[in-house]
Formats: sequence, structure tokens, C-alpha cells
Amino acid sequence: MMFRLTVFAALAAASVAAAPEWVDKSNRNTQLLLDVTARFSPEGAGNLGIDGLDDRISDPSRQQQERMLAATRGALDELRRRLKSETDPLVRQDLEILIDAAARSIAETEMERKLKLPYFNPARTVFGGIRALLDDQIKPERRKAALVRLNRYAGMEQGYKPIATAAEERIRERLKDKKLIAPYKGEVEENLAQSAFFLDGIGQLFAKYQIAGYQDSLATLKRQVAAYEDFVRQEILPRARATFQEHPDLYAAALRGYGVDIPAAALAKTARAAFAELQAEMKPLAEKLARERGWAFTDYRKVIAELKKEQIAGEAILPHYRERLKQVEAIARERKLVSLPARDARIRLASPAETAASPAPNMRPPRLLGNTGEMGEFVLPMNVPGKAGEQALRYDDFTFAAASWSLAAHELRPGHEMQFAKMVERGVSNARAIFAFNSTNVEGWGLYSEAIVLPYMPLEGQLVSLSFRLLRAARAFLDPELQMGTVTLEEARRILEVDVVCSKAMAKQETDRYTFRAPGQATSYFHGYVRLMELRKEIESKLGPKFEAMRFHDFVLDQGLLPPGLLRKAALAEFGLR
Repeated sequence: MMFRLTVFAALAAASVAAAPEWVDKSNRNTQLLLDVTARFSPEGAGNLGIDGLDDRISDPSRQQQERMLAATRGALDELRRRLKSETDPLVRQDLEILIDAAARSIAETEMERKLKLPYFNPARTVFGGIRALLDDQIKPERRKAALVRLNRYAGMEQGYKPIATAAEERIRERLKDKKLIAPYKGEVEENLAQSAFFLDGIGQLFAKYQIAGYQDSLATLKRQVAAYEDFVRQEILPRARATFQEHPDLYAAALRGYGVDIPAAALAKTARAAFAELQAEMKPLAEKLARERGWAFTDYRKVIAELKKEQIAGEAILPHYRERLKQVEAIARERKLVSLPARDARIRLASPAETAASPAPNMRPPRLLGNTGEMGEFVLPMNVPGKAGEQALRYDDFTFAAASWSLAAHELRPGHEMQFAKMVERGVSNARAIFAFNSTNVEGWGLYSEAIVLPYMPLEGQLVSLSFRLLRAARAFLDPELQMGTVTLEEARRILEVDVVCSKAMAKQETDRYTFRAPGQATSYFHGYVRLMELRKEIESKLGPKFEAMRFHDFVLDQGLLPPGLLRKAALAEFGLR
């Protein structure tokens, strides 16, 4: 496993002003790991902002993985050597961040090699590599490299093996080892069902950006993927495991990687208590809103279901979200919650292929290393592609008026969009931006952003915002309890559909997330929010009337993507409390 270059982890710092000397020195150290990333995960490194990689592709072969491990170990040895002689405390802290990231990457890769049968989704991989280059914010001259990538994915250039063929060979090398854990059957079936969305999406991207000459290569790729999928149906599906539970060691490692620093059972216990408290908090809000609207029912579930009927359809969705963002920004200014950027935010609807890749609303981060004006982009998926013969599931969770208050605060401002904007405008060391990243800090800030805007929302916005927080609490006990086997998939879906009032589409994508898309990640929202609230309460109680919300929030954003422990140390120093 390479360093966690997820959609949020794929970040790096770019300062528009001259960087401090210690940042320059730290960035030279970080370059050791960036070089490894560029060599073995060029698509991810290109998303970071590293130049010269647009025509490069990753190689799933065992030999390449072994070379990656060797290169990471070499970088780790050098980082440890530099730490011994480093005297600057800030550079030392960044070296410790880098050493921890490299060591965890090696340990996780070795653990997966020992325990898991390799498994790949070539259609999704290729779509991601092409999508990274065919985008409105990518300069036209760079987009031409997408055709080179496609040719290489299809093995149509000398020295390149088709990615689908290489994936099959990698699996076959270890197929006879019956001790290895096979992939979850539900994951394999869903990948097979959604493959066409990714392959068709590739063609749509080339057509949209008028890149000529892709048809033969795409047709070849489709045949190769079809052959790979025949192999999967014949050799992998019969062996695929019926249960979704991860090996306990793999799940524990995933939680650590996402920044959750407490045991799964303790996390679940805390989250269940918070879930009950939130339900109690929602009860009087629902009753008051029902009286105002003249509804006979008062249960929060029925009130939210009624609010969901106020759907915003088609072309009205984008202008609605843009107007809602203006209202949230006005709250932030009037209440002095945070310093806002002057530019507008970007919002758009997702394509079917993007929906298959990421079936929940998400912020696509900008190129933050060497940024030349690119911005983060809030993407709204509208449906979930189902298995063959199934009707596509539809969301009603993101396109009703009351929901847009929280979504605007979380994904846009003062949430993720501002996190990314600060990275561009102020700049932090690359170690803190990339390798100190964890999902707990990123998603914790998003949920915290909802909470600080909530008191100033209208009643319906407050109720739905609490229901979104209820979802995050549900994630934090359903994800680990599903993995521990203390709750069933059916009960998890019932809680999501009934108590959290999720659509069937939302409940499906949630349970897919807990079981095979990214086990452990969904817990990070609640955990990060709790840790950030704890930090705020600590600073506020010590400063008393001197506490200023805007100063605290601007400070948090200025730190980049520090995990909670490092953020607390920095905050105590900033506010003169240590």
C-alpha cells in the first residue's frame, strides 16, 4: 500500500509568498517520499501537483511492489539519519511525521501481502487516471497526455503490458495459496456491475474535450477488461468470501491510518451514547417545526421525511446551492466565525461514472502543489448505478432545501473548500500537508463547520443538520460493529433508513463504505469532530472572555492537515497555554 493518497489525502502545500527557511528545509526532506510516490504512483503524484508525470501510469506487478518497498525503506533509513543531526524543532517534527508515514506504509503493505489475495478493478483505475487529466481546470496542452495514458493502459506502446493483463497475472501468482483472504463477494459483484460506467465514462471524457484518436485504444481496453472480468467470474467469484469482515489486524491498521486513535469498541460505545443524545435534541426541534408548518405528526423521522419532499430538481440544483452558500457566508461574516476568501466556490453535478466512483457528495481538491489558479470543486452525485437488472437507486438526501445548509457549510465554507484554499493561499510544509494528513482531521473540521453554523440556520436547517450529525454518530458505531460482528447488515440498514432517515441509495452506499469501499474511514467524521470540540473547549475554558472564535478557527485552518495530537500542541503554543 502506497501512502494514503485518497481524494482528501492527495494534497500538498504551495505558498504564494516566500516560504520560511525551515519550510524549505523540511520540503527537501519530504522530497524523498514524494520521489517514491512519483515513481510508483504517478497518477496520484500528478494529482499532488508534481509535474512531468501526465503520461506515466502505475504498474500492479509484484516486481514493482517489491521495488516500491525497497525504495521506501531506503527513504526511511535516510530520514532517520537526518533526524539524528537535525536541531530545528519544527524540521524535527516534520521528520518524525515523514518517518511515521513511511514506516506505516511499509507495515501496511507487508501486512496486506501476508494476509490478502491481490485484487484489482482496472476499469476504475483507468477512469481515475484519465479523469485526472481531462478536466475543465487542466490546461488544454496537458490534456493531450490522456491519450498517451490510455494507450499505455491498453498496452499499445512498446514496453507496456495491458493493465488488465498485469492485474490478472498478479492475482494468478498467489491464487494457489488458499490461506490468503479473498475479496468480499459483494465488492466483486458491484465492481463487475459498474465496470461499464467507468469504461463509457472514459469515452465521454475524450469526446467532451475533443481528444481525437482514442476509439481504437478504448475498444482494445474494453476487450482486455472483459477478458479480465471473465477471469474474475471464473476464478475469483467462486472463492470470494461471503462475509465482509476484514481481518482484525487490517481493520485496526485502517483505523490508525484514518487517524482514529482509540480502540474500535470504545469508539462505538461513545458514538452510541452520542446517537441517543442527538435523537433527544432533535425531538423538540421537530415538534416546534411541525407546529409552525401545521403538520399533525411530530416525530423527527416523519418531519424529516416531509422536508425531503421539497426536492430541488434538475437545473435548479446548482443555483440553489450557490444561493445557499451566499447565505452561509453571510452568517460566517456577521457572526465572525472565520475569515472568508474573496473568490466564488465551484459547484457542479457529477457524471454517471463519477457517481459510480464516489457515490456521495464530495469536494474534489485542487492541485495544491504548483497551483496556477485551480480551485476545489464541490461535486453532487445524483444516483447509484445498480447491478445488472436492477433499477438505479436515487438519492433524496442532498437535493432538498433544508439539507443544503449543512452541505454548504461542510463541503464548501467554512468547511473543506476553505481547508484547501488556505493550503494554496498561505502554504504549509509539504510534510504537514501530505504526510501528516489523516481523515480524522479533514472530516472532523467539516462536521465541526456544520456545528458552528447550525445555531444561525432556520429551524428546518438546524433539524436536518442534527440529522447529518446523527448519521456521523451512526457511522462511528455501525462501521466497527459490523466489522466486529455485533450488528448485522440488515440492522445497520434499518438504523440508517429508519432512524437516520436515509434513502435506500444512501443507506446502500453507507453500508458499502463500511464493508468494502473503505472500512474504518466513515468513523473519522465523528471522531475528528469530538477531538476538535474537546480542543476548542480546552482553549476556551483557559482563555475565558479573551477567547475569539474567528481567531481560533483561522488558526486551525492555517495549520494545514495536522492530526489532533499535533494540532493540540500547536494550539497550546499559539495561545500561550503551555
